[in-house]
Amino acid sequence: MARTDHYNDPNAPKATNIVVAVTAFVQDDQGRLLMIRRTDNDLYSIPGGAQDVGETIGHTVIREVKEETGIDVDPTDLIGIYSDPAHVIAYTDGEVRQEFSICFRAQPIGGALRTSNESSEVHWVAREDLATLNIHPSIRLRIEHGFANRTPPYFTK
Repeated sequence: MARTDHYNDPNAPKATNIVVAVTAFVQDDQGRLLMIRRTDNDLYSIPGGAQDVGETIGHTVIREVKEETGIDVDPTDLIGIYSDPAHVIAYTDGEVRQEFSICFRAQPIGGALRTSNESSEVHWVAREDLATLNIHPSIRLRIEHGFANRTPPYFTK
């Protein structure tokens, strides 16, 4: 299913719901950031996705990173909570979500890079190479916050 991210777009469709989602800021021992190229919008992103009923939010981080990248992680810290009503995500099935995402810092503990049906590319990307990638502004913000090692408050205003 494809998606279109609308950001500060006065012509964006109205959101019909909010879904709890996570993203993960994962660095390897060389400081490179784990990035995927999403199959639903063709943008580069840090891994993440929606929480399933019956799982903890920490398990959501572990599952989503593994599903999209092949990497096993241990969530270690909270980077921020992102709930910008100006970021609306429209899916081809008619669903329209207001952004709500909790971004975690996570430590890689195993696995091997691989793609999935949600990721056409998976890479460890050096910080200086991030500027060359097509990344949505909402994900760039999480990446900036991850590198900045922010202190509370952990939510966007």
